[in-house]
Amino acid sequence: MPVNLPSSKGSVAGVSINVKVIPRAKSNSISGFMADGHLKIRLTAPPVDGKANAALIHLLANTLGIPETSISIESGEHAQKKRVKINGLSGEEIQARLDAYT
Repeated sequence: MPVNLPSSKGSVAGVSINVKVIPRAKSNSISGFMADGHLKIRLTAPPVDGKANAALIHLLANTLGIPETSISIESGEHAQKKRVKINGLSGEEIQARLDAYT
């Protein structure tokens, strides 16, 4: 199922996307975009001591085929809704890789 990056903002320094994290899920997965434009991501990790944030970065890095150091959380570190910055890929490349995953 094709996805659209409605909540992305690109620049020379990288692309930022909005995500909604569902911690303590049965499995790690990217569920697609929600009506409000957030990319819904389910994680098995609990939201304790940064474990869910680390799992989010790990899942995105593996899905997009980039190093974990290319992904950072810009805002929402302690919230379900976060803004994530992805360096090294264009919005179109992220779109294509998410399309291949979902």
